[in-house]
Amino acid sequence: MTIRRPVPRVAAVHDLSGFGRTSLTAIMPILSTLGVQVCPLPTAILSTHTGGFSDYHFVDLSAELPAMLSHWKSLGLEFDAIYSGFLGSAAQCKMVSHLIRDFGGEQVLVVVDPVMGDGGQRYATMGPEMVEAMRELVAEADLITPNFTEAALLLGEEYRHELEPAQVKDWLLRLGELGPRTVVITSMPVAGRADLSSVVAHEREDDRFWRVDCTYLPASYPGTGDCFASVLVGSLLQGDSLPIALDRAVQFVSTAIRASFGYPNPAREGVVLERVLDTLRAPVTGSSFSIMD
Repeated sequence: MTIRRPVPRVAAVHDLSGFGRTSLTAIMPILSTLGVQVCPLPTAILSTHTGGFSDYHFVDLSAELPAMLSHWKSLGLEFDAIYSGFLGSAAQCKMVSHLIRDFGGEQVLVVVDPVMGDGGQRYATMGPEMVEAMRELVAEADLITPNFTEAALLLGEEYRHELEPAQVKDWLLRLGELGPRTVVITSMPVAGRADLSSVVAHEREDDRFWRVDCTYLPASYPGTGDCFASVLVGSLLQGDSLPIALDRAVQFVSTAIRASFGYPNPAREGVVLERVLDTLRAPVTGSSFSIMD
């Protein structure tokens, strides 16, 4: 009898920041709590993340990645998912492509979180060449999770403060035409509702559009995008449907923000993840997703 791996295994391609709950320091505990083995492939090591800190120390690991991948290949490692996030250069996008070709397959979920900007602006390290490299990478993904700003960058659209429902569907479909069969856009403004933001999604297989609304809080914490995408990946690997996985991810991030909001800690330290990790083990008892008209 062939015994399958006792838990799903994910290759996680992200940076590692020594302080601040972002990237691998958030991704690893979340996926582990969801019963997923995380195999990190760090793209860079930083003393802190870059959101709100200055004079941080940065070590680019691009030159080391090929040897790491070669060793994994020699071991015959197999993964249930490949999940990439912040990448420091167009060259690193190419390395993720090699990882997908070497370790991907029909049964491997490929998730690309195209981290490039927020609030209508590209991050300082993301030039036009990085946007083009990310377009090429998302073409190889099964699932992508851009925020509203990143969706605009991928589509070559101007950033807007809101979209009408028909425009939202158009953006989702056009992002799907780049390659991924499932598209999720986070931080989507709700037309006429400044107190809400939405997560919207489209699945090519059944041509359904999903939406989950969440109440806006006047706070911004680095790493919440990493938290969202990680819960989404872990939930899908557990067998959850896309709308339930979206619900779980939105509820977890909302809970983490609310748990953090009352503390005087600087927002740059990220959400108080340790306070809310246990909520990921709770069964799904309700849902707030809807089908977009």
